[in-house]
Amino acid sequence: MNKPAFPFKYPFAGGVTGWGFFIALVSAALFIPGLGAVHLFDWDEINFAESAREMLVTGDYLRVQIDFVPFWEKPPLFFWLQVTAMKIFGVNEFAARLPNALCGIITLLVLYHVGKRLKGQRFGLIWVAAYGCSLLPFFYFKSGIIDPWFNLFIFLGVYYFIRLTSPHRTGNGLPQAALSAFFTGLAMLTKGPVGLLIFLLTFGTYLVIQRFKLPCNWKQAGVFAAVAAFTGGFWYLLLWLHGGGDTIREFIAYQIRLFSTPDAGHGGFLFYHFVILFFGVFPASLLALPAFRRKALRQEDDAEVRHFFRWQMTLFWVVLLLFTIVTTKIVHYSSMCYFPLTFLAAWVADKTMTCKLRIPGYVKALLTAVAALWALLTGMLPFIDRLKTRLLPVVDEFTRGNLEATSSWYGFEPLIGVALLAAVGWFSCFLKKGKPAKAFAGLAGGAAFFITAVIYIYPLQVEKYTQHAVIEFYRSKATEDNYIHPAFRTYAHYFYGQRTPAGKYAGEEWLRTGAIDKPAYFILRKNAADVARFIEETPGAQLLYEKNGFVFLVRKER
Repeated sequence: MNKPAFPFKYPFAGGVTGWGFFIALVSAALFIPGLGAVHLFDWDEINFAESAREMLVTGDYLRVQIDFVPFWEKPPLFFWLQVTAMKIFGVNEFAARLPNALCGIITLLVLYHVGKRLKGQRFGLIWVAAYGCSLLPFFYFKSGIIDPWFNLFIFLGVYYFIRLTSPHRTGNGLPQAALSAFFTGLAMLTKGPVGLLIFLLTFGTYLVIQRFKLPCNWKQAGVFAAVAAFTGGFWYLLLWLHGGGDTIREFIAYQIRLFSTPDAGHGGFLFYHFVILFFGVFPASLLALPAFRRKALRQEDDAEVRHFFRWQMTLFWVVLLLFTIVTTKIVHYSSMCYFPLTFLAAWVADKTMTCKLRIPGYVKALLTAVAALWALLTGMLPFIDRLKTRLLPVVDEFTRGNLEATSSWYGFEPLIGVALLAAVGWFSCFLKKGKPAKAFAGLAGGAAFFITAVIYIYPLQVEKYTQHAVIEFYRSKATEDNYIHPAFRTYAHYFYGQRTPAGKYAGEEWLRTGAIDKPAYFILRKNAADVARFIEETPGAQLLYEKNGFVFLVRKER
């Protein structure tokens, strides 16, 4: 059956109807509720939410700031989305995370429509399930970090370039070139030059693979360059016109440093991102494994799908190798791989349903093993209060203080992991019976249940052992005119202490020994020797209390 050539249509052509409406409804029900149930987590969530809050405080929506000084690590697009949500719902966790919940809805709709145009409605639904029912992709739509929007823009930039380079494309290709450049420019406005870098590396790698044979011309290249420059560069131009040249230079210098030296606390081993994708994008990461075989594409008869497959495989390896080389290791750096990885998983599932491919035994074994590992981890965590008496003597003072917190587990949490194992068993059983559609549906349903239950239950309990005590202290001081100085790296006191420009100070030394004009609060991680030294070297410092590994002190105005 001959398929029509790619027409010029955007992913939502024809509107959100039928399955599209169902996907939007279900994803909204999964991603939006509970966004404000737990405090934002250090560092990234609070960092980004604080930048948005400071835009509201200062009224300066052009410059990104932290502690009311230029923050040159990120462009402003994501913060503008958070600012919009905060203006509607207030400065809180729900508003900080809402943009990514909306991104989740849009992302799944995009995948459905792209998949539907590529291979039909069934494939679109499979791709939605593969992405939406995998651990980290689902989790990030409930977070307040930049990457979900950045990844969506990169994917759409590459997608329209795939359309542009299709051997069956009709028309002059200028609309596809413009759309590809537009979304690539939005990626640059979201996270900086790395957006263009990922696109260019993917394009360059594919160009080499194709022996520099692509159906593109200079007119299309010119349109791409003009639209990308306009979309991705207008913030930099506005910043320069408003005297922000230093911010631009610092921003570029930081991006270079990020690729050459590990950020504080963010080093890692060489194959860090391989491990993250393998376990974090479960179960799609394991279902995709057969697609990595050298002869996998021999199972595909459709030339358009082969074209798309090669681009997605190229995108996957470019992103994975790029951030393997980068010395800073952060979990979400490789999150762009979620798109091609779940496409490959959907392709394998679709081929299995049409009896053109069999799921190898090693994939079933790995699914069982990884599901068992996740079930074991989530099943053991609720017993931490029973086990911590054995841990207290062998851990440091700070960790010992963390473990003194008490959580409120329900008791049925181990059953959540059992449900995941049951879903994998269902999958293997129905594959053996020759009913792959039921097998994949059961696996997707079980994974979705597992992820949803874990996200609703575990972060709230785990936070009690980590940052709950210190964030509650910051919140208690938010309406008081004071200074707050944690003796460790954090952004939480800015956001939850509602720092204003008047709350800035001239440095730690002045707070500890100078003639301060209002109370100064100090927060230390519990260590008896360090606390004693701090009190001795800080005239007038008074101990307020200790809680869950943190020590709270105050020095009154002098």
